Parts: sequence; structure tokens; C-alpha cells
Amino acid sequence: MMTNFRIAVEKLTYGFGFVIALPVLLVLWSHLTEQVVRLPVVGPPIVGVVLAVVGSAMMLAGMATLTMYGEGLPMNAFPPKKFVYRGLYRWIAHPIYAGFSLACIGVAIAYQSSSGLWLVSPIMVLCCTALVQGYEKHDMQERWGDPSVKPVIHLPGSSERRPSMADRFSVIILVLLPWLILYEAVIALGIPPDAIVTYMPFEMKIPVLEWTELFYASTYLLVVAVPFLVNSSRHLREFSIAGLLGTSCIILLFIVLPMVAPPKDFVPTSWLGKFLMWERSYDSAAGAFPSFHVFWVVLAVNAMGKSFPNTKRLWYVLGFLIALSCITTGMHAIVDVAGGAFVAWGCLCYKRLWVWMRSAGQHVANSWKEWRIGPVRIINHGAYPAIGCFIGLVIVGRLTGPASTGYAIMIAFSSLVTSGLWAQIVEGSPSLLRPYGFYGGILGIIIGGVIILALGEDVWQLFGAFAVAAPVVQAIGRLRCLVQGCCHGRPTSRNIGIRYTHPRSRVCRLAKLENTPIHPTPMYSILWNVVTGVILARLWSLHVAPSFVSGIYLILNGLGRFVEESYRGEPQTKVLGPLRLYQLMALVSVLMGACVTTIPSSAVISRFEVDSVVVISAALFGMFTWFALGVDFPDSNRRFARLV
Repeated sequence: MMTNFRIAVEKLTYGFGFVIALPVLLVLWSHLTEQVVRLPVVGPPIVGVVLAVVGSAMMLAGMATLTMYGEGLPMNAFPPKKFVYRGLYRWIAHPIYAGFSLACIGVAIAYQSSSGLWLVSPIMVLCCTALVQGYEKHDMQERWGDPSVKPVIHLPGSSERRPSMADRFSVIILVLLPWLILYEAVIALGIPPDAIVTYMPFEMKIPVLEWTELFYASTYLLVVAVPFLVNSSRHLREFSIAGLLGTSCIILLFIVLPMVAPPKDFVPTSWLGKFLMWERSYDSAAGAFPSFHVFWVVLAVNAMGKSFPNTKRLWYVLGFLIALSCITTGMHAIVDVAGGAFVAWGCLCYKRLWVWMRSAGQHVANSWKEWRIGPVRIINHGAYPAIGCFIGLVIVGRLTGPASTGYAIMIAFSSLVTSGLWAQIVEGSPSLLRPYGFYGGILGIIIGGVIILALGEDVWQLFGAFAVAAPVVQAIGRLRCLVQGCCHGRPTSRNIGIRYTHPRSRVCRLAKLENTPIHPTPMYSILWNVVTGVILARLWSLHVAPSFVSGIYLILNGLGRFVEESYRGEPQTKVLGPLRLYQLMALVSVLMGACVTTIPSSAVISRFEVDSVVVISAALFGMFTWFALGVDFPDSNRRFARLV
């Protein structure tokens, strides 16, 4: 009886948290950050109302369907017992999350909330994505395996069969429509205040040739025609995946690189010239580098050339003429065109690029070297965190000035010590006498900041600078994780995983996964830290409040860690309920980051020159870091004595 009562209370609490408390907190978060996020709101309130109503209806319909046919509740803690393929779930895989995201955007537009549209809504979309990729996907796989049916809207399969109409329309909805929305969102943001024009001096002499608008405008017809003309599901899938990868990459570059190409002036003398002027009225110089025009054309002619090999050369010629028209219509600089082609090439060759990255990662993972000097052992992987800390402290010095060097070293030292103490409590064992924990390091930064605050200093500038430097430090430091074998992944396919063979690695020594393909989770972390780092650097360059920068770091890092942790396979990591310990810590990081973004702080001050004091201090701390993470006493069994 008490058990049933407890379960009922848990269900009510869970439902209250997500149905009532979460929306209220999101509205509060939006209100408290409205003065920081000052960007234009797109669309009139009535559009927002429509989006909110449609999104809410999708959520309610999805919840009702799961409750009626899944023999459970639309709650991760009390999931359905049966796989549901009815109602909206027959059409899309995640109608509740899609509806929630749409409702967030709609409410923000309805209330003309800049923060709601540009901060809260994107973060909620990322949260939904992280929840699906970091938990629900794995949970559903364990309970039901691979579903025998797909929703109507799905990415095409990798077979050679002809695509179905559902495949073709799915590409429009899942690939081209999101691109259009994101591209228009960037255009709505306008020209950045520190924009850099991408034209080279000689390019200004290239005249606008109105007749080449015929090729430039044909891009839209060509790209939209691809889903309906390609005759192989595999080729359509390649187009779709490359399109999604490229959209993500180029939109990120639009945001972090303030590069623009203002359209060249000309006086139209023909209907094509007038059409070009009309087209320009719906575009902006902000969407210039890399050129989406060229990106989509490369993808399109590649797909059409594979589907119709007899006419492959004609498609390539058309692609070249369209790329050239980007310059002759005065819409793009040469560097924009080259950038678009390069991104397209990378996205089409993503499998080969991953093979190269995986091979490099596997080489690093098995590169353990050590040197003995009496009772002391020096391990090569200690160089990675040493280099990372050196570069990180130089970045902090560049952003806060030489006067803050002492405080920066104090925070760094606190972070290193606390990370060791944290790991002793969480992971310490006879096999792991001196581990280090990331979240202990975050706690150490906070403790060091509190001490500095107690001394009467403004600590937010330092916190913001450490947030900008942290992804760099962590990305380089993850190379140590590769060699050490800590933070390693669970078994996977040989196309994805890397193999460990060195007996010193934790993968071989503790997890007993020698020569088994495992997820290269440190590499996943490196990639996400690159994304996080460029976003934070861009925020700092725009003189955003350092408390906001710090909060965004905690949010982005937490989201990435939540997904990364779901692929890990360390036997010593605790599992609490359905989640791993560090997934729970990642959720705490996201919540804490949202709170930190609401704290007022002075705007970011100008950068400083890096002097010898900063460099020498950073180098000395880097050497100390190598000693802490790469030097030990292998013959001793005392706590903190051995790294291995």
C-alpha cells in the first residue's frame, strides 16, 4: 500500500515538475536575462500564438497516445511498456519534444521576448536533443531493440532501392526546412557590429553580370528537385546527412565568424537584373561565409551525378557555372565560394574524415611511454594537461590582464587540488590511487573564486575568462584521457570504435576490453569542446557580461557531457537509478548554468597584452600540472602515490 502511494506521489511530482514548474521557470529565466539578450524578435505576436497552439497540441496528442497505447506514462521515470506506432508517432518519432520546442518558440514570439527566442528556446531544443541522444535512444534500444517500422517522416535508408515518396518528402521536412528556418534566423540577426568584409581588393573590379542570375537562381530549383529525382535511397541518404552536417557547421560559422559580403551595387537593365534585386531584398550580407549557395549546389550535383552517371559531366558543369555566378552576380566573395565548396567536400567525405580521426585517436590512445628515475616514474601523457593548462592560463591572462595573474593561479591550483579530492571520494580505490575528476575541478574554480571574492575582488571577470579558456584546456587534456584510458567508452562497432592494446591503459587493465572496438568518448568530448569554445570566444568578443559567458559554458558543457556519458563504459562509475552519476552532475551543471546567466555583472573589458609574468606563471603551473597528472611513484601503495 505504501509502495503504491509512494509511486503515485512520485508520478504527481514528476508531472508537476515538467508540466507546471518547468514552464514557469523558463518564463522566469527569460525575464531575468532579457537585458542581456538584446536581439530582434522575428515575426508578429499572432504568429507566435499559432506556433504555441500547434506545439501544445502536438505535445498533448503525443502524451495521450503514449498513455492510451503504451501502457505507461509520457515520463522517462515511468515509461510506456509497449512501443507505440500510432497517432502522431506514426508520423514523427518525437512529437512531444518537437511540440515542446515549437511551443517555446511560439510563446517567445507571442510575448516578443528576445531572450525567450534566442536563448531559452535554442537551449530547450538542445536539451530535448541531449535527452533523446543521451538517454531515451539507449533505453528504447535496450527495451525494444531496433523498431521494425519507421515513422513516415524519417531519413532515407542506405539501400539501393528507389526512394519512396515518404523518403522524398522527409528530406524536404527534415533537411531543407530546418536549413531555411535557421538561415532566416541568422538573416534576422542582421549584420554583426564587428563585421569583416570578405571581398579582396581586386574583386571590387569584377562587374555584376545580370544574365548570370539565371544560373544563380537555378540553385533553388536544382536543390529542391534532388529529393524527387534521385533514384537511389543511399544517394538520397548521403545528400540528407551531408545537408544536416553542413547546415550545423555553416550556421555555427555564421554565428562565430563576423564575416560578410555586402552585395555589389548595380543598376538593373534587364528582367534578370530586376529579379536579382528582388532576391536581394530577402537576403543579407550576414549569410555570406561560407556560401550556402555553393554548399547546396555541390551536394546536389554530387547526388544527381551518382543517380545519372551518363550525364555526370553536365551536372558538374552546371555546378561550376552556379558557383561562378555567386561571384558574377555580386552576391559572394571568392573566399565565400571556396568556403562553401570546402564544407560540402568535408560533409560528403565525413566517413573518410572519421576514419582518419579515429586512426589518429587510436594512435594516441596506444602511445603510452614512461621513464623511470629511481622510484619516480614520468609518464608522457602528463604533457597534454600541462600544455592545456599553460595555454588556458595564457588565455586568461590575455582576457583579464597581468594584474590578475596571481588570482588566476590561485583558482587553477584550487581546481587541480579539488579535482583530485573529488575523484578520491567518488572513484578512489586500490587500483586508482590518484584519479582526477572534472566536476571536482569545477567545484575548485568556484571555491577559488569565493576566496578571491572574500578578499574584496570582482571575480566575475576571472570566471568568464576561465569559461572561455576551459574548452581549450579540456580539449587538450582529453588527449591524456585517451592515453590513460580513463573516460573510455563502451563496446561498439569497428566502424566507430577505437582499439586499445597497451597494457597500461585502464581499458585493458581494469575494463578488460583489450583489442575491442569501443566508443572514443574522449574524442567526442574534444569535438564538443571545440564547438563550445568558439561560441564562448564569440560571446566574449561581443563584450557580453562574464556571468552570462560562465553560465553558457556550464549549460553547453553539461549538455555535451550528458550525451557523452551515455556512451561510456567505465566499470567504476556509479549508476544511480536510470542515469550514470556524471549524467546527473551534467544536469546539475545545466541548471546551475541557467541560474548563473541571470546574475548581473559588469560587461567584459578590453583584452590585454600577454607579458612575461603571465607566460612564466602559466609555464610553471603547467610543469606542476605535469607532475600532478603525469609523475608518480609506482612502487608505493600509499594514497596519491600511483597514477596506475
